[in-house]
Amino acid sequence: MKSHIALLLIVTCACVSSARGQNDINSSAPCPAAVDTSQAQLLGRWRAELPGRSAPVLLQLTPHPELRESVHGTLQRDGTTVLLSGDVDQGQLTLEESTDGKHISANWLGTVQEGSCGKEIRGTWNSDTTPPISIPFVLRKQAPE
Repeated sequence: MKSHIALLLIVTCACVSSARGQNDINSSAPCPAAVDTSQAQLLGRWRAELPGRSAPVLLQLTPHPELRESVHGTLQRDGTTVLLSGDVDQGQLTLEESTDGKHISANWLGTVQEGSCGKEIRGTWNSDTTPPISIPFVLRKQAPE
């Protein structure tokens, strides 16, 4: 009789652990390495944090219509819309912004943060002014496309 009870307890514990493992959020596939971040992970809404700015800088990135692995979109800053175009390669982000749609007015050079699942990028925003201005930034993904 004791062996039947022990067997029943073992089976019950095994079933409970198995069900827990299948439903455990932490058991899902790990996020990709930063160097494996792709164009698809850039798509969506982003919020940029730049020191000294009280108003948010918001970016919306969509697939580039001509360049397969690239993105394009817009940036909202101080009530102004700026055009963006860029890509990510081996975890390195390059975005170019244009205030007139013809000339590059600034660029964003950043690194996808390891463990962020492609949702956080840190780097430097560089203006194309004389003298140039460089400001550190953090981009955080707000929503997918």
